[in-house]
Amino acid sequence: MATISAPSGPKSSSPSQGNGQTYRGPFAIMTVLFFMWGFMTVWNDVLIPRFKEAFTLSYFQAMLVQFAFFGAYGIGSLIYYIISMISGDPINRIGYKNGVIIGLLIAAAGSALFYPAAVMASYPFFLIALFIVGLGFAMLQIAANPYVTILGPERTASSRLNLSQAFNSFGTTIGPIIGGWLIFTFFTGKDAHGADSVKIPYLGFAAVFVLLAVFFKFAHVPSFTNTDQIGRGLGALKHLHTSLGMLAIFMYVGGEVTVGSAIVNFLGTEKLGHLSNEAASKYLSFYWGGLMIGRFMGAFALSDMSRTVKHVMVVLVPVTAFIVILNLPVIGKVLHQDWAQTAAEVCSFANAKQYGILLAVLLIAFFVGESSPQRMVALFSGLIILLLAVGIISSGDTAKWAILGIGLFCSVMWSNIFSLAIEGLGPLKSQASSLLVMAIVGGAFLPPLQGAVADHFSIQASFIVPMIAFAYVAFYGIYGYRAGRTVTAA
Repeated sequence: MATISAPSGPKSSSPSQGNGQTYRGPFAIMTVLFFMWGFMTVWNDVLIPRFKEAFTLSYFQAMLVQFAFFGAYGIGSLIYYIISMISGDPINRIGYKNGVIIGLLIAAAGSALFYPAAVMASYPFFLIALFIVGLGFAMLQIAANPYVTILGPERTASSRLNLSQAFNSFGTTIGPIIGGWLIFTFFTGKDAHGADSVKIPYLGFAAVFVLLAVFFKFAHVPSFTNTDQIGRGLGALKHLHTSLGMLAIFMYVGGEVTVGSAIVNFLGTEKLGHLSNEAASKYLSFYWGGLMIGRFMGAFALSDMSRTVKHVMVVLVPVTAFIVILNLPVIGKVLHQDWAQTAAEVCSFANAKQYGILLAVLLIAFFVGESSPQRMVALFSGLIILLLAVGIISSGDTAKWAILGIGLFCSVMWSNIFSLAIEGLGPLKSQASSLLVMAIVGGAFLPPLQGAVADHFSIQASFIVPMIAFAYVAFYGIYGYRAGRTVTAA
C-alpha cells in the first residue's frame, strides 16, 4: 500500500491537530450554520425563473443571478488571498469565530437590500444585493470549512466535512419547497410586480443572520487563532495538488450549480411534460436532497467507525430515505391538506421507484469507492457524466430522473476535493481555503455559459457544459490530488 506525503512545512498550532481532540459542541453549532447558508443558496434556483418571468429575460440574462452570487466568492476570496500574501493570513490573526461573525453580518446586509431592489423593480439592484450576500458567504466558507477540519483529527476531516455538508444539503432540500411556495404563491400579488414576492423572505434572512452573528459572539466556541508566520509569497499555491484542487472546485461547483439552475426550466419543456415553475421547483428537492443523502453516507463511509458499523450505517441512509419518500404522501395528509397534494404528486410510487433505482446505484458506488476520497471523486464524476449523457439524448421520465439523480453523486465532491487539496498544508490551511473558496467562482461562469448554449440550441443540449466540467473533476480524483507530492512505499 502506498502513502502520500506532502512537502514538509511549519506545523499548525491549532489544538485539535496537536492532541487529536474532537470538539463535538462547536461542531454541532457549525452544522446549524451550514444548514442556514444551504437553505438560502438554493433559493437562487427559484429566483432564476422568477426574475426571468418578471423582467422578461433570456436564459443568459437570468443566469446572471448565479454570476453575481458566485462571482462574489471569486472576488472576495481573491481580496482575502492578496491580503494574506501582503500582511499575513487575516483569520490566523482574528480567529475562525470572528471570521464567521463577519461573514454573517455581510450576508445580512446583502439580504436586507432585496427590499429596496423590489420596491425599485430593478434587476441590476437585485444582482448587487446578491453579490453582497455572496461576499458574506465567501467569508463564511473561508472560515467555516477549515474550522470544521480542525475540530478533530485530520484523518477524519473528510468525514466531518461530509457530515456538516449533509446538514447544508438538508437546507438545500427543503429550501426549494418553501422558497417556491413563498415566492410563486404566498407573496405573489395579482397587481404587484413579479419581483415583489422576494421582499419579505429576504428581510427574514437578514434578521436570522444578525441573530446568528449575535449568538456566535456569545457562544462558547474555540476561536483557534494561529501565531505561526506563513511568510509572504505564493504560499499554498506552491503546492501543485492545491492548485489543481482549485480548478477541481471551480469545475465541480460550476457543474453542480448549472444543473440545479437549469432544472426548473428543463422540466418546463415539452419533452419533459411542460411543468409549471411552481410544480417544477418542487422536484428540485430530489436534486438537492440527493446531496444530503450522499453526504450522510459519506460521513459514515469516511469515518473511523468499525468496518461493520460503517457498512450498516451506509446502507441505512438510502434505505431510510426511500422509506421516507414512499410515506411522504401519508405524512402530508396528517400535516396539511395542500402539502398532502404536493407530496402525492411529487412522491408518487412511480417517482419513488425511479429514485430508488438511483439510490441503489449510489449504494453500490459507495462500496466500490469505500474509504477513499480520491476514488469516490473519480467514480462519482464518471457516473455524473453518464447521467448527463442520458439526460441529453432521452426524454420524459428517463431524462428527468437522470438529471435529478445527479445530486446523489455530487454529494461527496466538495468535502473530498477540499480535504484532499488542503491535506498536509499546516498553517497554510486558511490561505488554501481562501483559494479553494475563490474557485467557487465556477458557479458564476458556467451557468451563464450554459444559458448561452441553451439560447442557441436548447436547455437539454446545454448539459454538455457540466459534462465537460465533471470530466476534469474525474481527472483530479485519478491523478491531480497527488500531483507534486512524493509517493513512498508503506
